[in-house]
Amino acid sequence: MGEDDLKEVNVDDELIQQAFQKLLDDYLATKHRKRVEIITKAFNFANQAHKGVRRRSGEPYILHPLAVASIVCNEIGLGSTSICSALLHDVVEDTDYTVEDIENMFGPKIASIVDGLTKISGGIFGDKASAQAENFKKLLLTMNDDIRVILIKIADRLHNMRTLGSMLPNKQYKIAGETLYIYAPLANRLGLYKIKSELENLSFKYEHAEDYRMIEQKLSNTEKERDRLFNEFTTPIREQLDKMGLKYRIMQRVKTVYSIWNKMQSKHVPFEEIYDILAVRIIFEPQQKTSELNDCFSIYVALSQIYKPHPDRLRDWVNHPKANGYQALHVTLMSNSGQWIEVQIRSERMNDVAEQGFAAHWKYKEGGGSEDEGELDKWLQTIKEILNDPQPDAMDFLDTIKLNLFASEIFVFTPKGEIKTMPQNCTVLDFAFSLHTDIGSHCIGAKVNHRLVPLSQKLQSGDQVEILTSKAQRVQQEWEAYVTTAKARSKVASILRKENKLHQSEGEQMVFNFLKEEGLRMESSTLSKLVRFHNLKNPEELFLAVGNKRIVLSDADRNVFKQKKGWKKFLSFPFGGSKLDDSSVVEQTRSVEKINTKQVLKLTEENIKKSYTMAECCHPIPGDDVLGYIDEKNRIVIHKRQCPVAARLKSSYGNRIIATEWDTHKELTFLVTIYLEGIDGLGVLNEVTQIISRQLNVNIRKLTIESNDGIFDGKIQLYVHDSDDVNVICNNLRQVKNIKKVSRVEN
Repeated sequence: MGEDDLKEVNVDDELIQQAFQKLLDDYLATKHRKRVEIITKAFNFANQAHKGVRRRSGEPYILHPLAVASIVCNEIGLGSTSICSALLHDVVEDTDYTVEDIENMFGPKIASIVDGLTKISGGIFGDKASAQAENFKKLLLTMNDDIRVILIKIADRLHNMRTLGSMLPNKQYKIAGETLYIYAPLANRLGLYKIKSELENLSFKYEHAEDYRMIEQKLSNTEKERDRLFNEFTTPIREQLDKMGLKYRIMQRVKTVYSIWNKMQSKHVPFEEIYDILAVRIIFEPQQKTSELNDCFSIYVALSQIYKPHPDRLRDWVNHPKANGYQALHVTLMSNSGQWIEVQIRSERMNDVAEQGFAAHWKYKEGGGSEDEGELDKWLQTIKEILNDPQPDAMDFLDTIKLNLFASEIFVFTPKGEIKTMPQNCTVLDFAFSLHTDIGSHCIGAKVNHRLVPLSQKLQSGDQVEILTSKAQRVQQEWEAYVTTAKARSKVASILRKENKLHQSEGEQMVFNFLKEEGLRMESSTLSKLVRFHNLKNPEELFLAVGNKRIVLSDADRNVFKQKKGWKKFLSFPFGGSKLDDSSVVEQTRSVEKINTKQVLKLTEENIKKSYTMAECCHPIPGDDVLGYIDEKNRIVIHKRQCPVAARLKSSYGNRIIATEWDTHKELTFLVTIYLEGIDGLGVLNEVTQIISRQLNVNIRKLTIESNDGIFDGKIQLYVHDSDDVNVICNNLRQVKNIKKVSRVEN
């Protein structure tokens, strides 16, 4: 070993020892039992196991488990068992050691957590969607055994996101997409608000670097103004709280870059029109343990004497905690500058729970104990039910789970006055299934606040709901559109599958009898004629359609077999789709085979025309942040990075994602839609068309404007070269006196 190598080893060792000492110091500062020996033992074991191995970034591999352990300790607040498991989480996967070795050295608890982490290693998602769903099921099943598995997995993902810069661009999009799709919602559901926000921000930073920088810059430019507003707003509040003799601290909470961008996208507004960037957080020490709830409301009463509260924006999460254990009182007050400002009132305990989620409950449980049993158990129970009824399609399975992950709660009352927590946007049918599968499957409607409503009616917080049932009612196909919760969706799908199987076997028997009467055997050639005749995909669809009476076999079907084999058969052959399709697929395959997924694909005018397809779901144009996806037919489809379809593809088929960048020179034109809103007046429409057609020389394809009570809104479809053209058009239209809102929309 040369002198330089020795120096490098010494530097590495020093770096590793510093990181470990910092972890120990942080651990000793917590309220956990001081089990330093076992943590030191786990570190020494992992350090020896990973010796000489480096990460892609060039640093010693052991720094990754140390960083994960540090997140587990400091940001999630877990104890020695979890810290040891985090230090050892890659040992079984990356070295020759087994779970049995870990058990012999560290006991069954740590071994079982490391085993759980090993099972779901390599990211939740494999190369194939089905494998990805299986891995996700494993992940959720391990949650049932020990919630610490998923908490450490989230810490692992957070450190990977913090060091994502050393990965290839296509891997960055896959990992960032996967993080936004699964890990951030999981962190949110487990109450890890800070981690959820950081995961979202980091994903956004890698997927939309320019937008990220732009919003960050604007936040920086408006910081002084925000500080001034914060100080002015909180001065009288501090005076009032001091008079009450409370021990408290007041902080400003600034909306994250990702949530600002999300709001800009969903509301189609610029940064300047987002008014809730600043919120105020009051965190207090309760005067007695039992007075925590009363203190929250006392502070609210004191605030409402200083500023006028918004009557519809009081959120009482104190008496009705969110499903992830979050508690706080949110009130929106009118500041002296004429701006609504949200104030969040929390005790120190509530703040710990908000920052660290279920793990923080341990601090406040008498004699330790495990996680909060209530809502978490309910959630895990729902997931168990879904796992017991496997979905046929991996993507359906993931979407069903995600419905639960993203759930934001409302409170609904039964006729007897019991409170039920339901996800936002849930319907009468969801509520019926949440009570019992039988009630759901026989539901015919409901009385909401004593008024008769249909199954599809969305429920609001505070509604009193009485479900109406009938024994004659059966689950209908259209119910799939009425349900939004994971439980209801999986139940409806399961019942329909069972019914379809029944109809299919009945239909198969009917087709068999029909063919028998015609003296024909039930074989693929005869069935394919009937399938083609009814424009169906396969015999299974035919059996189902016959079984549920959508198709009645008649003389028309008999005539299919009476057609004589003549010249017609041969005439149709060259025009059949199969040969043409096959050749085009072969041609596409050739173009794809040349693509190196590890390199960034240049999108030029020539290859856009010849080889690539612009996705219909999001209509990308040059200048948009985009990525490529190699579909099942080996075609490259270009999607916007924030497109919901692309989000699913990134997290399910990450190996087919290609990093792309535009290299166009304003030769091709693309169709975009601009949305306008404003005050109706003489000549507004004329001015709009003048700007677009004459000043900017852009062709308008379609223009629809509607006026109502002096307000107009409408859409203009026009041809542009790239997103710069769109920005110029939007900026010019915003200069028109009566136009109040201009934005690009999908269609």
